[in-house]
Amino acid sequence: MTARSLDSRLAALPLSAEEAESKAALFERARSALGSSAREARLWWVPGRIEFLGKHTDYCGGPSLICAIGRGFAVAANSRVDGVIRVTDASSGERIDGELDCELAPPRRHWSNYPLTVARRVARNFPGPLRGAEIAFASDLPQAAGLSSSSALIIATFLALSEANNLADRREYRDAIGSVEDLAGYLGAVENGSDFRNLAGDQGVGTEGGSQDHTAMLCARRGALAQYRFAPVHLERSVPLPNDHAYVVAASGVSAAKTGNALELYNRASRFAAEALTTLRAATGSSAPTLAALLAELPNGMDDVGRALRGRAELLLRVAHLHSEARLVRAAGDALGIGDLVALGAMVDASQSTAERLLGNQVPETIALARSARELGAVAASAFGAGFGGSVYALVETGGAEDFRHRWVKAYAAAFPNRCANATFFVTRAGPPATSL
Repeated sequence: MTARSLDSRLAALPLSAEEAESKAALFERARSALGSSAREARLWWVPGRIEFLGKHTDYCGGPSLICAIGRGFAVAANSRVDGVIRVTDASSGERIDGELDCELAPPRRHWSNYPLTVARRVARNFPGPLRGAEIAFASDLPQAAGLSSSSALIIATFLALSEANNLADRREYRDAIGSVEDLAGYLGAVENGSDFRNLAGDQGVGTEGGSQDHTAMLCARRGALAQYRFAPVHLERSVPLPNDHAYVVAASGVSAAKTGNALELYNRASRFAAEALTTLRAATGSSAPTLAALLAELPNGMDDVGRALRGRAELLLRVAHLHSEARLVRAAGDALGIGDLVALGAMVDASQSTAERLLGNQVPETIALARSARELGAVAASAFGAGFGGSVYALVETGGAEDFRHRWVKAYAAAFPNRCANATFFVTRAGPPATSL
């Protein structure tokens, strides 16, 4: 592929001029890592994402407001004639190999866990001879920053293996995956290890989450927030963002890597939700498939929950958070739809507050970043993602975004000088979904 043809492909990717300018170098780095086969490589763009509202709602069947961003993964891949998957981080040069084998045992504390978990699940769900792939990626996402680079790597790996094996033509695929939303749901199941329709579950990556990240990356609307509910993935509406506003994202410098204690804290929120669902089913006789669906059935709402969960404070807090967050998501979508940015900001503030008080997934750095962003004039600001570190977004007027970014950095450096040294602040817009180039 010539430089000119790469430029022409990138021109078709609907990113802002500023964000598109840096992508050519990313794709060249990914292609170069493939060596002599680079010229024939297939290319994909897989974005990072922002969860505008909807903290820990997806695996409960609740709603979220989500979008992709203009940073992400440039992916280059070629199919192989054998069953080997080889993945190269083009930035570090690190390479991992594995087999498309349903007995593959990926390492837990390394980025290779994500592509090799995909390889294992593909081998289980699509039996028979499979072709492997040479995959290389280069990313401009900050690592372990809550922007979901891990889910992006899962998507990138699956897209390459699906292309190499024409999986979309397989009966197993057609019976289970009929839309891009279905694909997002399936890849969420690959990550958490659960069944997806007729595609049997297997060992996931170790997190007990949902499919919000995968949905944001595969189903995003450029320039808009997509409001989805989950389990199963279903689009409720798309709400345009103001054309004259952009995001400033602060990656706090507090790692959001889902390993060790952080993994246990993340999974605890999911387990509390599952335990609350089981307890409420027993108390009410409901057979609702998700916690959000069960809450919708209760005639007296949280009063009924309080009676059923008496003496289980941790479960009651978990349900109270879901109940509050689901209402805020839909009210924020309404406010944004009529252009009421003042009301929007108040609802995002409420979401941040309940995450701190009820969900308990915030750290001092993300709390301070959200508050200082509002003090500096952001329309809305919140931490997002799994929590326990990670990133905060601020929605600001585009014309003042760079000035805001500088002032936000200065405020953070004054409060957390050691963290700020490892933090990243950047401007982005709501961008396109994962795209084949």
